[in-house]
Amino acid sequence: MVTLLIIADDFTGALDTSVQFAVNGAGTRVVTGPCFDFGRVDPDVDVLVVDAETRHLPPKQAYDIVYAITKRAVAQRIPYLYKKTDSALRGNIGSELTAMLEAAGGKSLSFLPAFPRMRRCTKNGLHYIDGVPVHESVFGKDPFEPVTCSYVPDIISRQSGVPVSLRSAADAAEPVGQGTGPEILVWDAQTDDELENIGKALHASGGMRLTAGCAGFAAVLSKLLGLQKPREQAEICLFPKLLVISGSLNPITLAQLDYAEAKGFRRIRLTGEELLEHSYWDTPSGREQAAKWKELLDRHFCLLFDSSGLPPEGEAVSPSLHKRRERVAASCGALLKALLESGAESTLLVIGGDTLLGCMAKLGVAEVEPLCELEPGTVM
Repeated sequence: MVTLLIIADDFTGALDTSVQFAVNGAGTRVVTGPCFDFGRVDPDVDVLVVDAETRHLPPKQAYDIVYAITKRAVAQRIPYLYKKTDSALRGNIGSELTAMLEAAGGKSLSFLPAFPRMRRCTKNGLHYIDGVPVHESVFGKDPFEPVTCSYVPDIISRQSGVPVSLRSAADAAEPVGQGTGPEILVWDAQTDDELENIGKALHASGGMRLTAGCAGFAAVLSKLLGLQKPREQAEICLFPKLLVISGSLNPITLAQLDYAEAKGFRRIRLTGEELLEHSYWDTPSGREQAAKWKELLDRHFCLLFDSSGLPPEGEAVSPSLHKRRERVAASCGALLKALLESGAESTLLVIGGDTLLGCMAKLGVAEVEPLCELEPGTVM
C-alpha cells in the first residue's frame, strides 16, 4: 500500500529522491507520466514517485498537472504527499507548491529546500550553493533555465498568491496551519540535524501531510514515516566497460567530462546532425557509425559521448531551446539503442534527466526501481 506519493518535476529529481527510501528498505517505484493509474500499483510499493515532467512547462500548465495528480492521490487516500523540487530552485516552484496545497485542501505546506549533503542550504530565506547565493552560482548561468533570485519567498510569490512565511529550526515547536487561510512555510536549514529536528516537530504537530523539498528532506521522511524496513543488500553487478551518454550542457557536467578526458577516458563529441536528427541513427550511415563505436568500446575501458558539439543557439541548424532539449534527448536514446543492437555490453551512465528519459523512451521502459546511491546524486 502506498504510504507516500512524491511528485517530481523531472526525472533526475525523481531518482535522487526515491533512492533515499529504497536504501532504507521501502518498496519504491518511479513511474513516468502524470496519468499513471494508481490502481495498478503493486501492493508491496510503499513509496510511489511520479515524474510529472513539469520543470520546463509554463507555470499554469505545471499547476494543472500537479493539481490533477494530487486530486487523484487524495481520492486514493494516500496519507502523505511530497512535492519534489529542484535543489537549485529551478522550475515552477511557486505554481507547483500552490497546486498541491490547493488540491489537497490543506491549511499549510512546509517547504524545506535545503540539501546539506550537497552543500545546498537555506539561511534567512536565502538559498545558497557552496556558500554562494544560488543566483550567483553556476545555476545562475544555466543556458536553459538560469536562476535569477535567491530569496525563496520571492521565488514562490512570482507564481503564487498564497501567503509565504519564513520559519527556522527555533520555530519548529510551534504548531503549523493555525493561520486564517492556507499558507506556504519556508524553513531555513543548514545541517541534516536541523532538517531532522524540523521534521520531528512537524510530525508531532500533524504537519507532515503536505511537505516539499529536494532529496535532503526526503531522507528525513523515510525515518519519520516508518518507511525503514529490513532488506537484503542490493547486489551490484557491473560490466567492466563503462559507456557514458551525456546530453547535459551544464558547466559542472562539462568540467567533469573534461576531467575524465584528461584522465584517459575516450571522448566523442557528437555533431549537430547526430544530436538534432534522431532519425540519423536509423540510416545506413548512422548504423555503420554505431557499429564502429561499439568496436571502439571493445578496445577502451570507457567511452564518453556528449553534446558539447551542439551548434550554438541561433545557427540555422539549431531549433528553439525546448526543441533542442527534446531532440538531443531523443537522439541520445536512439544512439544508445543502436549501440545495444550492435552488441555493446557495458555499464551505462546517463547524465541528465531529459537524456535518461529519451533513452528509456527508445528502449520502451516506463518504470524503474532504484537500488542505491553509488555516490550522492548518482543513483543505480
